[in-house]
Amino acid sequence: MSLDFEKLRETRASNPEALTDAYKNRKRRKVIEGDGKIFVIAADHPARGALAVRDDATAMADRYELLERLAIALENPGVDGVLGTPDILDDLALLGLLDGKLAVASMNRVGLKGASFEMDDRFAQHNFEAIKRDGLDMAKTLTRINFGDQNTAKTLEYTANAINDAVEAKVPILVEPFISKWVDGKIVNDLSTDATVLSVAIASGLGASSQYTWLKLPVVENMEQVMAATTLPTLLLGGDPVGDPADTYKAWENALKLPGVRGLMVGRSLLYPQDGDVAGAIATAVALVHGK
Repeated sequence: MSLDFEKLRETRASNPEALTDAYKNRKRRKVIEGDGKIFVIAADHPARGALAVRDDATAMADRYELLERLAIALENPGVDGVLGTPDILDDLALLGLLDGKLAVASMNRVGLKGASFEMDDRFAQHNFEAIKRDGLDMAKTLTRINFGDQNTAKTLEYTANAINDAVEAKVPILVEPFISKWVDGKIVNDLSTDATVLSVAIASGLGASSQYTWLKLPVVENMEQVMAATTLPTLLLGGDPVGDPADTYKAWENALKLPGVRGLMVGRSLLYPQDGDVAGAIATAVALVHGK
């Protein structure tokens, strides 16, 4: 697929209103269709300062390369949608790559990776006014719960407000919870079974209604126990692309069989696979989610 980046740049500079038309004319789909499973490619990493993939510290820094990789992924009919910050989704909309796909809005991440204020996760990306304006299909927020950092109270409040806005807008919102802590000046997420279950319990109760709340959860040990902690629809996240991809795929395959698991929302490990074959990695994930 050849992407017209020259036209994209010119449109952004001379005709920004074209973006309004791109969203207005976008062919939309229902969140749940066909087999009821969802595979969303995640591409909201750059705005939170997470550019690294494995040992390449700037792997996601080249926006043109990222868009090309996303185009390869979205070309597969088994990819149901894409998660992105406004700049990413706007590029994709102008390139005509969102037709028939779920456009998932990434909402927060003022708490940039490695910053002294990393736990201050106030919202500065998509909001529900923009989500409704552009006809986006779902929202997603990260909710890190750090019992040793007072900023967590604000994060929980921000997330609860977003959930309330989702109910009013009638738009599903994915809440991605972690139990987190400071370790040697860095934020580390606790991926133990007990911590994940605790994060699920806390996140599930946020907001005045859970009518439109979904969860986005890591694949950890004893996922049966994790999924027994909630009745909310859940997507699995991919996490940092480390270790043998075959082991990762097997863990996803097993977790996808659990009650309540609706699919995958994965980014770097598929967009930047170890062997460089984006289409192949995407096809493998599609087969795991949709069985084809």
